[in-house]
Amino acid sequence: MGKTETKAQGPFVEVKAALQGFLGEFNEFQAELKTKLTEQEKRINMLDRKTIASARPALSTAADIDLPHKKAFSAYLRSGDDDALRGLPLEGKALSTSVSADGGYLVDPQTAEQITSVLRGASSIRAIANVVQVESTAYDVLVDHTDIGAGWADETSATTETGTPQIDRISIALHELSALPKASQRLLDDSAFDVEGWLAGRIADKFSRAESLSFITGDGVDKPTGFLTHPAVDDASWSWGNLGYVATGAAGDFAAVDQADAIVDLVYALNAQYRANGTFVMNSKTAGAVRKMKDVDGRFLWSDGLAAGEPARLMGYPVLIAEDMPDIAPDAMAIAFGDFGAGYTVAERPDLRILRDPFSAKPHVLFYATKRVGGDVSDFAAIKLLKFAVS
Repeated sequence: MGKTETKAQGPFVEVKAALQGFLGEFNEFQAELKTKLTEQEKRINMLDRKTIASARPALSTAADIDLPHKKAFSAYLRSGDDDALRGLPLEGKALSTSVSADGGYLVDPQTAEQITSVLRGASSIRAIANVVQVESTAYDVLVDHTDIGAGWADETSATTETGTPQIDRISIALHELSALPKASQRLLDDSAFDVEGWLAGRIADKFSRAESLSFITGDGVDKPTGFLTHPAVDDASWSWGNLGYVATGAAGDFAAVDQADAIVDLVYALNAQYRANGTFVMNSKTAGAVRKMKDVDGRFLWSDGLAAGEPARLMGYPVLIAEDMPDIAPDAMAIAFGDFGAGYTVAERPDLRILRDPFSAKPHVLFYATKRVGGDVSDFAAIKLLKFAVS
């Protein structure tokens, strides 16, 4: 009887032992799974924190620096309160110094950049010229007229002395450019009135028109020197200090036959090193006459830009419409072609200052805005002119 019970209990013991082993392994698996889930949850939480951090807008250091000046400058424009401007530092900015109330205050960087962008986008020589910013009252351009000489040599012959380059200095003086817009005090007291935007627009409009004229025909007296102010000579006898011209063959007009030949001659009067970056400059009336021209195969020389903002092209070269260029007339230099990035330099100081005057034009408030700018030809070989004359 005892042996029978022992035999009956054998399978039960084995099943119990197997079940206990299974439960033990399951508990270990469950503990391991719980540990992995905990670790995964930690990783997900860390990833979420990084994602949230990266999604936050970056704090603009420039904005933090500019904002106090913008508020203080706005208060000065509206009410003349300059207490905040007097002790306000602008470290590391182009507009980093303030001046006394007698001379005005520097505009906030955002307004200055808005004015600069308008000036660059205007139809002015500035858009294609070499523009440099200086801190002095003049900018010097050093021009190397000739290259260092070279010669062939062998092992036995004496080496001859080669030529020496000739360096010329062109000094571009900076002149004061000013604008004097005005607004009523009642309008300035209106908080809905964007005084900074209005002021930037008026100043930029005045400055762009004054600059555009001076860069073309300025006489250099208290203003930049325009490239048309320099003497113009027949390109066959061109020399440094003059601008070379090509004649159309007819007084005050293109030649009666093969009109487009004058445009072709103008392009190829320019050396290849400048021609690659060449730009035509003319006013709208002249452009209206030129865009009708066709080559011998009947194709128009003029082509409009394919994309918005892209300039029109003449013989494949961009065209700048500058209304201050002269109209077609006898002996007029109505079209210019050249690499103006090399041929004309605009030098300016980066600061723009505003002086508020509430007394001279009551009940209006005057804003006297000034900046310093200069311009002159920096390479006389880089610009050629088309003269509407027989020769």
